[in-house]
Amino acid sequence: MMIIVGILVVIGSVLGGYVMHHGKIALLNQPNEFLIIFGAAIGQLLIGTPMPTVMELMKQMGEAMKPGLGKKDYADLLAMLYQLFRLAQQTGIMALEGHFENPKESTILSKYPKFLSRHESLDFLSDSIKVIIVGGMAPHDLEALMEEDLYVHHHEAKAPSGALAKMADAFPGLGIVAAVLGVVITMQAIDGPPSEIGEKVGAALVGTFLGILLSYGIFGPLATIIEVRVDEEGNYEKCIKAGVLATFKGLPPAIAIEYARRVLPHTVRPSFEETEKFCKAAGKPEAAAA
Repeated sequence: MMIIVGILVVIGSVLGGYVMHHGKIALLNQPNEFLIIFGAAIGQLLIGTPMPTVMELMKQMGEAMKPGLGKKDYADLLAMLYQLFRLAQQTGIMALEGHFENPKESTILSKYPKFLSRHESLDFLSDSIKVIIVGGMAPHDLEALMEEDLYVHHHEAKAPSGALAKMADAFPGLGIVAAVLGVVITMQAIDGPPSEIGEKVGAALVGTFLGILLSYGIFGPLATIIEVRVDEEGNYEKCIKAGVLATFKGLPPAIAIEYARRVLPHTVRPSFEETEKFCKAAGKPEAAAA
């Protein structure tokens, strides 16, 4: 929502100042300039970006328009992890195998559909638990393995924002291209009346204006917010990693959850009392079932 508000503020401020200087909005309507700049920008994106990255960029741009992960999402994650860790403590780590063989039928995981919809997070937790079940690995080796997994995922997730940033950087240059083509057209009419020449020069300058505005006012900030959102999403897997490692080291479930809670930013981190409350509430049915 704030992205749309920000775009409207940028456009409104620029056009508002333009109108205050007695500029005519109709003169900025230059479809040929729009075609040159946008068409060339999309073309350079397709040339320099693999198609899977382009598709992921479209997905991330859509997700950036939605609210990010909040305290409630992390509270649910901690509660779910607490139930899994407590089950492992009471009946052994092998008891978790069935929950990850078919997560949708798990009595624990099925209660958290938002987690199940996060396929990367589910795979990360599932693969880590399965490695622990297989055994023969020291805690520091598991930590290195999980860290490598997070690095690969984070690197892939940031590729779309990098591609969009390069596209934003190209807009000023493409605006100059449009302006130069406008000058070429102007030179063809150099013997015409001054009003006609002025109109063509004005149209050419719109290309330069549009390229700079799109770069620094819209697409550059869009690339930044997508990158920020990827970093925020990474906290979800870091929380899982901290909890799983603490459990693997033999720490009690409540302490393992505290390790997971402490890696979260303060803006989305539940308090110690809140975490204790919802973990106990979520763990009661599982404790009875165990």
